[in-house]
Amino acid sequence: MFIRSATPFAPGLRLALFLTVLRAAIFAPGVLAAQAQPVPVTTAKPGWQWTIDSVRTVVNEVRAGRSLQPRTWANGAKVAVLLSFDVDNETISIRYGEPTIGSLSQHQYGARVGLPRLLKLLDSNRIPATFFIPSVSLAITPEMGTWIKASGRHEFAVHGWIHELNATLPDSTERMLLQRAVTELTQMTGQRPIGYRAPSWNFSPNTLDILREMGFRYESSLMADDAPYELLQRGRPTGLVELPVEWILDDAPLFDPRGERYMNPRDIAQVWIDEFDKAYEEGGMLVLTLHPHVSGHRSRIVALELLIAHIQAKDAKTVWWATHAEAAEYVRREARLGEPHTRP
Repeated sequence: MFIRSATPFAPGLRLALFLTVLRAAIFAPGVLAAQAQPVPVTTAKPGWQWTIDSVRTVVNEVRAGRSLQPRTWANGAKVAVLLSFDVDNETISIRYGEPTIGSLSQHQYGARVGLPRLLKLLDSNRIPATFFIPSVSLAITPEMGTWIKASGRHEFAVHGWIHELNATLPDSTERMLLQRAVTELTQMTGQRPIGYRAPSWNFSPNTLDILREMGFRYESSLMADDAPYELLQRGRPTGLVELPVEWILDDAPLFDPRGERYMNPRDIAQVWIDEFDKAYEEGGMLVLTLHPHVSGHRSRIVALELLIAHIQAKDAKTVWWATHAEAAEYVRREARLGEPHTRP
């Protein structure tokens, strides 16, 4: 590309003009359409253009309220350990509408191999856990419900209908899918779930309203604390218990060998052990989020085995292994939180 002009330009000005024309050519609509990664278009104002009232409105929509950290845990234990498993399996591939045979097989591993392997580890150590399940996942492999119920120790909880992303859905669709998930999980398991975890922790501006309308007692998708806390909505208490999560304590991003954050499972085990030790020191809580199609692999389950062995080395009376529902109801009673304030 050459720029000609009857008027002479200084070298610096000529370069600036060249770059201006070049940008115009590159970002022209026809060229943009051909780009593999188009520049996202948004009408949202950057934060520096917001008023302080706008800031307050946004941050107060859903916020951490009072801490529900008890002085001691059940039976005088010093620490609570909550293991949870998001049983996503094939729904990860299906939710975008274009699954491949390869990805479906990769995620079927969770139901076929990963879940039985993890249940064997839990049951051999008599450890309870909470299983957050998209109802489509359980419908594809209904025998998972029988396996999970066999020990009588585990809890079923909701993880969406098909692992949908809430923030991409209209309010009516998000509500419809969650109602369907609760109905189907209740039918398939014989237990009405009282806990919820948003798929991918994708909590929309409508999610809390829907959870309150449907009578959930606890939620586990947000990250404002290490300890349980009460959720506030628009500055008002909800009576809903939050059992916070954290990416540090999630296997999916760190166990992905194709990702930039991949870590050796034994190194991840040390992170989890350090998290437990600090929780033990503070009299706190450890919430671990795992996936059967991820941690159910042979070399990866080693991380969970190492963590359990480390915890089991403590005096058993000082550690309370609990389901999410048990922990939520315990802190509700200890804090005299009362019942959730359901919306009409």
